[in-house]
Amino acid sequence: MKRLTVLAATLLFLTSCSNEKKLAAEKKQSAPAELLVVKTAAAESKSVERSIRITGSLQPDETASVSSEVAGRIAKLNGDFGQAVHKGDVLAELETTEFQIDIERKRAAISQTLARLGLDPNNFDKTPESTPAIRQAIAQLEDSKSKYDSAAKLVQSGDIARERFTELEKSLRAREESVAAAKDEMRTQWASIAALKADLRSAEKHRSDTQVRAPFDGVISARMVSPGQYMKENTPIVTLVKNYPLRLRMEAPESAAALLRVGTALTFTTDAIPDETFPAVLRELNPTLDPKSRTLTAEARATKNDPRLRPGMFVQVKLTTASGSKIIAVPKQAIYSVAGLNKLFVIANGRAYEKKFIPGQDLGSFIEIPDGLVNEGDRVAVSQLNMLTDKMQVRQ
Repeated sequence: MKRLTVLAATLLFLTSCSNEKKLAAEKKQSAPAELLVVKTAAAESKSVERSIRITGSLQPDETASVSSEVAGRIAKLNGDFGQAVHKGDVLAELETTEFQIDIERKRAAISQTLARLGLDPNNFDKTPESTPAIRQAIAQLEDSKSKYDSAAKLVQSGDIARERFTELEKSLRAREESVAAAKDEMRTQWASIAALKADLRSAEKHRSDTQVRAPFDGVISARMVSPGQYMKENTPIVTLVKNYPLRLRMEAPESAAALLRVGTALTFTTDAIPDETFPAVLRELNPTLDPKSRTLTAEARATKNDPRLRPGMFVQVKLTTASGSKIIAVPKQAIYSVAGLNKLFVIANGRAYEKKFIPGQDLGSFIEIPDGLVNEGDRVAVSQLNMLTDKMQVRQ
C-alpha cells in the first residue's frame, strides 16, 4: 500500500513538470520575434570626371634614315649607336679628292673661256661691257665711217668715182655687222660662262655633300656602314630618332570616337614605370574610322620630357570626356557581392529593400550607383548584409 502511494506521487510530479514545460514553450512561441539591428549610411551626390581607357604605344616625333647625296668612300664616322647629336653635326665624312679635282677642272674651263674674251679670270662675276674683239671691230668701224664721210663729200664734187664711194659704203656696212657679230659672240661666250659657273656651283655642292650632317636633334638608333666602305648615293648611313616630344598613337573604339577632341588633355601610364602618370595633349585625329576594326586612330603629344619614356612602350591612356558630372554614390561597405552578383539594401519604413546593380566608377571609399536605383539621402545598410533579405523588417 505504501509503495502504491509513492508511485502515484511520482507520477503526479512528472505530469506537473511536463505541463509546466509545455506552457513555457507555448508562451515563448507566442512572444514577438526580436528585429535585426543594422547600421546605415546615407547615399551621397558627388561630382566626378568621366573618362575612357584606351591602349596605345609611344612613337618618336621624327625618324630619319640619314644618307649621302653623293657616292664615295667613307673617310670618317663621327656618330655611333646610342649617341645623342645636334642639328648640323657632321655624322660622316667622305673622301673629297675626286670632288676637289672636279672643281678645279671646272674653274679652269671658266678661266679658259674668260681668256678667250680677254677678261680677268679672277673677276668673272660682273657682266663685261666689251671685249678686245668688240673694241677692234669698233675701231675698224670708226675708220670705215671716217673714209665714208670724206668720200661722201668728194663724190658730190666729182673728185672720186661713184664706184669708189660705193665700195666705201659697203665696207662701212660690213664693219657695222662686224661690231654686232662681236657683241653677239660676247653674249654667247658669257652665256657659256654662266653654264660653267652653274657646273662649278654643282661641283662645290657635291664636295659639301661629302659631309653628312644631322637634320635634327636626336639619338642614333642604328649605324649601317663602316669607315673605308665605298657606298653609292642615297645609301643609309645611320638611323636618327627624335624622342621629344613623343607621339602617343592609340586606337579608340567607335563608341568613343565622338568624344575625342583635338586639344583635349589626357594622361597615360605604362607598366615600365609603375605608379606614375604622365600628361599629354590630343593633337591629331584620323578623319575616318578603320572599316575592319571600327576604330579611330588618334595621336597625342607627351607634354613632359622624361628620359625614362621611350618609343615602342605600351601605354594605357585615360581620356577625360566630361568633368563635373553628378552621380549618386554609396559607401563600399554597403555593397554585398556573392557569386558575381552585386547588391545593396535600402532601409525605408523599417524594412530592407534589395537592389541589384552593376557598380560604376570607383571613388575610393565610395562606389558609383546607376541612375535611378538610389536617391540622394536614402539610407543603405552597411552591416549585417549577409543576414538581410528583400523586404525583411529591421531596426536601425
